[in-house]
Amino acid sequence: MDLSFLTPLYERPGPWASVYADTSTVDEATPERRELHARQACRDLLEQGADEATGYAVYDALASYTHGSAPAGRAVFARGGAVVLDPALAARPPAPVTSWSVLPRVGPLLGLAGEEPVCLVAYIDRKGADFELRTTLGSRLAGQIHGEDWPVHRTASDDWSERHFQRSVENTWERNARDTAEALSACQEESRAGLVVLAGDERERRAVHDALPQRLQPLTVETDHGGRSAGADSRLLDEDVERARQEHARQRAAAELERFRSARNPSADGGIVVAAEGVPALVDAAREHRISELLVDPDGPDAGREVWVGDEPHQLAVRRADARYLSEGEPHTARADDALLRSAAMTGAEAIRVPPSDDAAPAAGPAGGLGALLRWARPDGT
Repeated sequence: MDLSFLTPLYERPGPWASVYADTSTVDEATPERRELHARQACRDLLEQGADEATGYAVYDALASYTHGSAPAGRAVFARGGAVVLDPALAARPPAPVTSWSVLPRVGPLLGLAGEEPVCLVAYIDRKGADFELRTTLGSRLAGQIHGEDWPVHRTASDDWSERHFQRSVENTWERNARDTAEALSACQEESRAGLVVLAGDERERRAVHDALPQRLQPLTVETDHGGRSAGADSRLLDEDVERARQEHARQRAAAELERFRSARNPSADGGIVVAAEGVPALVDAAREHRISELLVDPDGPDAGREVWVGDEPHQLAVRRADARYLSEGEPHTARADDALLRSAAMTGAEAIRVPPSDDAAPAAGPAGGLGALLRWARPDGT
């Protein structure tokens, strides 16, 4: 998951109110139910020590959601009497979360905000395509490409002149497909989309697919639903896109776990460990900005372990005695997963949710539920 959207949470000092709300049930009692939940969340925050202005800001945000604005759920992060971030959730929170803490409680987002990738959807026809970027936070237009307008329609005649005309049509289709593929490739490179979905008639989308560069072939899927024409079925397209994203996320999680296992257990011929697991090793790596990708099992025993943090993302310590040297201010305790996610977000690292280990696969993930792939090893090879 790209953590850059969390940056606003770390540009301001804490403490923070963090609330995860289930908004999936909609009926005639929805307004009353949401108002009651908002009131309870506000009461819980005040009991945990939150100021009234922040508690009431959370209340207003939770009570004001309208039907369709958050189909599964919503997370609210507030401080100083204002809501700073309130992303929609892709999955329902299994239980309400209400927290007042020095760092925002972002750990649950890995399982609820929906896994990346950013998805680039191309709505294709014979004349070009419209591009749309979709993320867990919404969608936006990302440009379009217009190819040649003439000739683009074939005829049924077998006359020589008509056959010549049809060859011109075929050539126009091919040129437009190449131009569309080139524009799509540039858009993907600029947006860093991890998944490309081609929508439109089979012939046109297949021509574009075949014209894409080799690097995009493994990232590209096609769908029979949706398209550039008016009246295309967007609902079925949405379902296809979500399935493609989930499958991509599963495959990526499996690949990253394999990378982690290989990095944790290098070959015997002088291989260097470029992975870390366990809170002490991860705290050391975070202090040195060496985390490239953070692996988190939100239910792992180390996720909720307390660490000491200062005002800056690199200021972490396992023991209070070490925390005295972090910063001039008084150190505070925080959950290990939230502290490491802050460090990862502010140093350009990514994060991925990994499934918990079990008896059948005890070494499937990092020990304790927290691990990382590192940017480099220390000079001594550790």
